[in-house]
Amino acid sequence: MRPVNGTPLFRLYAERRRHHLEQLDPAAAQAQELRQLVAQARQTRFGRDHHFEKINNVIDYQRHVPLRRYEDFLAEYWRPFFPVLTDVTWPGRIPFFALSSGTSSGASKAIPVSHAMVRANRRAALDVLVWHLASRPRGQPLAGKTLILGGSTALTRLTTGVYSGDLSGIAAKTIPFWAKPYTLPGSKLALLADWDEKLERIAGAAIHEPIRVLSGTPSWLILLFERILALRGGKGPALPELELLIHGGVAFAPYADRFADYLRATGAATREVYAASEGFIAVADRGPGEGLRLLPDNGIFFEFVPVEELSAPRPTRHWLGNLETGIPYAVVLSSNAGLWSDVIGDTVRFVDRQPPRLLVTGRLSYMMSAFGEHLTGEEIEQAVLEAARRMDMQITDFSMGAEFPSGPDTRGRHTYIIECGRPLPPAAARPALAGRFAAHIDATLMERNADYREHRRNDVQLDAPRVILVDPGTFAHWLRARGRLGGQNKVPRVINDQALFADLKDHVAAVQGDRF
Repeated sequence: MRPVNGTPLFRLYAERRRHHLEQLDPAAAQAQELRQLVAQARQTRFGRDHHFEKINNVIDYQRHVPLRRYEDFLAEYWRPFFPVLTDVTWPGRIPFFALSSGTSSGASKAIPVSHAMVRANRRAALDVLVWHLASRPRGQPLAGKTLILGGSTALTRLTTGVYSGDLSGIAAKTIPFWAKPYTLPGSKLALLADWDEKLERIAGAAIHEPIRVLSGTPSWLILLFERILALRGGKGPALPELELLIHGGVAFAPYADRFADYLRATGAATREVYAASEGFIAVADRGPGEGLRLLPDNGIFFEFVPVEELSAPRPTRHWLGNLETGIPYAVVLSSNAGLWSDVIGDTVRFVDRQPPRLLVTGRLSYMMSAFGEHLTGEEIEQAVLEAARRMDMQITDFSMGAEFPSGPDTRGRHTYIIECGRPLPPAAARPALAGRFAAHIDATLMERNADYREHRRNDVQLDAPRVILVDPGTFAHWLRARGRLGGQNKVPRVINDQALFADLKDHVAAVQGDRF
C-alpha cells in the first residue's frame, strides 16, 4: 500500500535544516555540544570522578578526561552494574545496548544507547534526506517507502526496561508512529534471524512495494538486488521507483560498478553515511568520494588523534577547532549515551575544514605490519582497487593477511583472497590471472609506501604477494559457516588474527580446492 506523499511537508523542514547547517560555525557548535554534555553528566559517577564541575572548555576537558577504549569503560564503570547502568556514565538508566558485531573477527560489544542517542540518530537519518533534496530539489523520497536492510530486530530483555540487540532492532522499537507507514520490512519479517530466509522474503515483498529509498551495507544490498532480479526473471529495473540508495559500513568503491548497473535505469542517487554503534558521525552532502560532512550539533563531541601518536603517553588531541586536512586520524568521541573520549577504532582523513568533511579510511585493526612494512587499510584497499581497474575486473570483497616464514630459508608474504563479481575462468587460467593481479598490487604498494618498498627490495625480507581469486558468494558462504551472515556483519579487509585467517584459507581450499 502506498503511503501519503510526505515529501512536501518534509521539504519545509529540510529547507530550514539545510539553512541552519550552512550558517553553522562547526567549531563553535562543537564547543557548545561539549559544554552541554558535561553539564548533563556532572552528577554521574563518571562526572564526579573526573571533576566535571571544573570543566568549562575543550582544554579543561582534555586535561581531566583521558582517552579510553571500550574495554576500559567495561572494566572501570559498566561491568559492576551491568545491565542496570543508572547515573554511571550518563544520567538516568540506559535503556538499550547495541551489540556491535562489526566484522567477522571480533567479539560483540554492548554499546550503551540512551534515549537521547536514539533521538540524535533519528535527526541524523533525516539529515540524509535533507542533503538528498538539496542535490535533487524535485526528489520525492517520501512518495513511497524506505526499505532498510538490517539485522534482526529481535531484542533481548536483560531486565525491566533494558534491552540488547542489533542497532536496527533498537531503531525499529523506537520508530515514531508517523514513520511506520513509510518503513519496510514489517515487524514480523524484520524479526527473522535466519538471514537467507529473511533476504528471500524481503525480495519477494519488495517487488510489490513502491520502494523510493533503500538503505544497507553494500555487500548485502547486492544480494538483495540479485534476488529481486531473479524473481523478475532477470528483467530490470529491480526497483523501478528507487531514487536514493543509502550505504555505509564498508567502502563503496569495490561495489560501484555493480550498483551502476542496477541503478542506471532509474537514475537513483547514492549517498554514503558514517553511522557507528557509538553514534551517527557524518553524512555525504556532496557527490561520491567528495567526503562526508561531520555532524557537529547532534549529541557528540569529536576528537581526532593522529594514528601514529595513539600509543604515545600524551598524544595530541585535535578537535574541530584545530584539526588538519590530510592527516590519518583515529576517531575519538564523547556522546549523549555516556561515552567519554572513547577511541572507537575507526580511522579517517579530513579533506575539508569548513565545513568539516572526512573520508573513512579504515579501522585501527586494519593495518598490516607483520614484518615492519606499516601498510594502512587505505593503502591496501587502494592497491587492490587499482589492480582491479587495470585488469578491468569487478571485485565484490577481499581479505588479506600475513603468511610467516615456514623455515630458515623462507620469507614471509601477504596473501590476498579476492572475490570476483563475475564467474572466474577455468581453473587452468586462474594462476596467471592471479599472478598479474598480485603484481599490480605489489607495484602500487611499492610506489606509495616506502617501508613496504624497502622490505620488498630484492625479495630479501618479504616475498611478492600472492593472490587467490575466488568465485562470487565465497565470502557469504564463509560468513554463514561462522554464523555471521547478514546485518551489520562485514568481511574484514585485513586479518591479523592468524587463526581466523587460517579458517578463511581452509574454507576456500574446501570450496574450490586451492591449497595454501
